[in-house]
Amino acid sequence: MNAPLNPTDPLVLFMPSGKRGRFPVGTPVLDAARQLGVYVESVCGGRATCGRCQIEVQEGNFAKHKIVSSLDHISPKGPKEERYERVRGLPDGRRLSCSATIQGDLVIDVPQDTVINAQVVRKAATDRVIERNSAVQMCYVEVEQPDMHKPTGDLERLKAVLQNDWGWKDLRVAPHLIPEVQKILRKENWAVTAAIHKDMEFSRATVIALYPGLKNEAYGIACDIGSTTIAMHLVSLLSGRVVASSGTSNPQIRFGEDLMSRVSYVMMNPDGREAMTKAVREAVNTLIGKVCEEGGVDRHDIFDSVFVANPIMHHLFLGIDPTELGQAPFALAVSGAVQGWTNDIGIDVNRGARFYTLPCIAGHVGADAAGATLSEGPYRQDSMMLLVDVGTNAEIVLGNRNRVVAASSPTGPAFEGAEISSGQRAAPGAIERVRIDPETLEPRYRVIGTDKWSDEEGFEEASWTTGVTGICGSAIIEVVAEMYLSGIISEDGVVDGSLMAKSPRIIQNGRTFSYLLREGRQGEPRITVTQNDIRAIQLAKAALYAGVKLLMEKQGVETVDTIRFAGAFGSFIDPKYAMVLGLIPDCDLSEVKAVGNAAGTGALMALLNRDHRREIEKQVAKIEKIETALEPNFQQLFIDAMALPNKVDPFPKLSEQVKLPPRKMASDDAAAGEATPRRRSREERAARRNRE
Repeated sequence: MNAPLNPTDPLVLFMPSGKRGRFPVGTPVLDAARQLGVYVESVCGGRATCGRCQIEVQEGNFAKHKIVSSLDHISPKGPKEERYERVRGLPDGRRLSCSATIQGDLVIDVPQDTVINAQVVRKAATDRVIERNSAVQMCYVEVEQPDMHKPTGDLERLKAVLQNDWGWKDLRVAPHLIPEVQKILRKENWAVTAAIHKDMEFSRATVIALYPGLKNEAYGIACDIGSTTIAMHLVSLLSGRVVASSGTSNPQIRFGEDLMSRVSYVMMNPDGREAMTKAVREAVNTLIGKVCEEGGVDRHDIFDSVFVANPIMHHLFLGIDPTELGQAPFALAVSGAVQGWTNDIGIDVNRGARFYTLPCIAGHVGADAAGATLSEGPYRQDSMMLLVDVGTNAEIVLGNRNRVVAASSPTGPAFEGAEISSGQRAAPGAIERVRIDPETLEPRYRVIGTDKWSDEEGFEEASWTTGVTGICGSAIIEVVAEMYLSGIISEDGVVDGSLMAKSPRIIQNGRTFSYLLREGRQGEPRITVTQNDIRAIQLAKAALYAGVKLLMEKQGVETVDTIRFAGAFGSFIDPKYAMVLGLIPDCDLSEVKAVGNAAGTGALMALLNRDHRREIEKQVAKIEKIETALEPNFQQLFIDAMALPNKVDPFPKLSEQVKLPPRKMASDDAAAGEATPRRRSREERAARRNRE
């Protein structure tokens, strides 16, 4: 419905949205806001009982807008508003927009402490504004009492008033509520609040909960189920406020560190799927209890939930056998969005609460990648965006508003510390940052749990509490990149054994050489970077880069405009070192950013605004999935990507920021870091043939 355009009607401007329109004298301010699309909350349906529709009138001559606004231009407080003020109180200058009417030109401020038309949600280092259009609405009604002359049932009269007052037609009622309706209606003299769920435009709305009197609270959860960590936001569906956020380890780790080992567990154990499904659901329930305790919320006030996960976690959470995802053609049991009752999947919230999972893009590009795509929106812009979630199985999305392509790449667990001699997960005591002096080859580093660098006074004392126990993923990337920049390793990733004469940091390790990062105090491990460690990182980064390069070829582009690192690990990657390593293609470093848990942000968007659900469902259907294993050029791209940063691709933008060493290939076995000759691996032989 559009606002009236009669030039003699009062002009009303809403701030901070800036929306304006003309309305006849006597129009309720709430009605004017709704006609202009300024979303103002009103649980009570205009009865002046919930107090959520508060506004403020700004006084003065607003020459820019050609409005003279005055308190005289809004109606005096009526009986309902006076009653609310007397019982619950109104801050000075506030009015209830459901009761106040327009009498003249007005500038109206929607106070941000009521969090009405939008909510700023903190994510990583940026702010995100999410317009609210929740699938759940709280509706207060006063039901007509039974009459012997009108034998209509209580439930039918409830439906009739919900249609009359709120416009809900053809309502369904959750089966568990039907036996409780009469008792609830009579508890507060026939006044009740109904929680109504409606997701899709043409679907029927459902009464999912019913409360005596005014119920002014409704919450939802947005949850990202990762293979290592489960992250969750608890959100007010009425205000959009993030009440609490928390995370926990995925207990399925005890069944297998990586996804394929968990699929193997299901295949080898008759009750494997049931055990892992039970474990992840119990973890989600425990996490719900944690965020509810932190936010002071009753878990049974949670009415809606949105989940994202990679395909195997998605299937296990829903109770689906993931075996088919462990072998070609990696078939999903269900790829589209899934909706249902949380009670049916064992989630302990309100009995009538609903759940929604975002669609999966393909067999190894899951709902988490869809959530990240929704969050960062490559399809909403002209520039070519690369979105990368670095993990055991990297998920890659590349595109713009014209076309989006996606792929997965098996990077393995090296970036998470596995398969690395001194590797560990990010935890207190782990080295997280590394720098190497190119002249002396001496390192300095920083440890999680300590603010000081290792060459700063007081570091040893400060690090006693945690110890120095290993290298986590971000430092693994940095130390290999620094070893390359300082000349310790060649372009093909081989430790230069001749540097033993220059520095005691270069040590012989059997037939190869290693770099000594830290000797270690009593009781602490000796931390080195071995030739095998470097190979593991090369294999992981080559797999990722080859996947990215393949998508670039499919898009017909030589460069990308922006790069976004998603996921918890991506938040700690230094873009410069990722590019030096050749993990990502050349790009302006200012356009390479970490976006934190973008999958979780996508889940949050889908929770607060059901339009985002339709948006990502539509986009996922358009995304083209590229299967890297079927592409004949993938192997060559992989071999080229083994070099640092790459054998054939130039990095001009990186070279403007970082002085890359001259290309230094291992010319013989001694320089190649071998004390004695050895048989070369297939990858090395292929790489050498390619060089020649």
